[in-house]
Amino acid sequence: MVGNLLRNAHNISIYFRTFAPMNERQKETLRVRIISVGITCLAFVVFKPIGLEALGLMLYLHFLVIWILGVGVCYVTEGIVTHILGLPSSLDKGVEYIIRRNLWFQLINTPLEALFICVYLHFPMSSIGATDPLSWRGILQAVLLLAFCSFVVGLYWRYKFRSRYLALELEETRRMNEQLHLLQQEAENRNKRYEEKLAKSQSHAEQHLEEVAEELPIESETAIQPVTITLTGSTNEKVTLAVFHLLYIESVGNYVKVVHWRDGQVHSDMLRTTSKQMEEMFQAYPLIIRCHRAFLVNLGQVEQIISSSGTMHLLIKHSHDTIPVSRSNMAGIKAAIESA
Repeated sequence: MVGNLLRNAHNISIYFRTFAPMNERQKETLRVRIISVGITCLAFVVFKPIGLEALGLMLYLHFLVIWILGVGVCYVTEGIVTHILGLPSSLDKGVEYIIRRNLWFQLINTPLEALFICVYLHFPMSSIGATDPLSWRGILQAVLLLAFCSFVVGLYWRYKFRSRYLALELEETRRMNEQLHLLQQEAENRNKRYEEKLAKSQSHAEQHLEEVAEELPIESETAIQPVTITLTGSTNEKVTLAVFHLLYIESVGNYVKVVHWRDGQVHSDMLRTTSKQMEEMFQAYPLIIRCHRAFLVNLGQVEQIISSSGTMHLLIKHSHDTIPVSRSNMAGIKAAIESA
């Protein structure tokens, strides 16, 4: 048996030598997992759930083995997250992606680690007649303690890598602002061309707006939409505005506040309707998108995207109002900027 172990160890060492040395990121990942699993094992030793005090001094030996094998469970979870959930490890996809991926990692790794610990400790604890850790109570205690440890360890690593997260967040925000400005430039150029064609067409009463639009060298169907739109509420009030100059729409009780730029000034008009109905009216305009349950915003009139500590705000041109972006709408805003 000893000979077999030695041969297996020799084969494993040859196997690992065939691979290139780990890069700095891989080394850091390994170091993080060793420390994280070590902290978790230490918590089990200190709190001794599921009757672990019955193991006495042998507890430390068993958790030394669990520490080593627990790192392996982390790599199993990594494989599940990467290949089954389709969330590969990447620092180029932004802070939101990293946080979402880490959350999935913890949701999968926590029960896996708990099950692994309970299965491993089942044998030494059963041999001395102690409480079986594979019972529902034992597994639940292990999951709860691991969840607490994961939360504490996650806060520790977030604080430790705070500067890195901030740098990634700043880079992501800078890239989004660049894409937004390019998008606005293209939209403004299309709007100017459209208005020029429309002005020329006004001298020919028989020429229809659709014929003008067909002559435009446009890249998007949104450019053939009318320059102005009339918004109506459930009562007799109406608001006619240039779509390009809409700033944002805010839900205020049973009304919506339509904020737009006209004649060199910011105007606010109230309509008795819902933001959902307003959203339906602007379906043909992909730059007008919901950013919050109470706000629709025109991305063409966003002066700057401001991102800090996982939150996002939009600074609006002319009015200089700051509009919040809810977490549930962040992905939609990013997709609209990248695809429009």
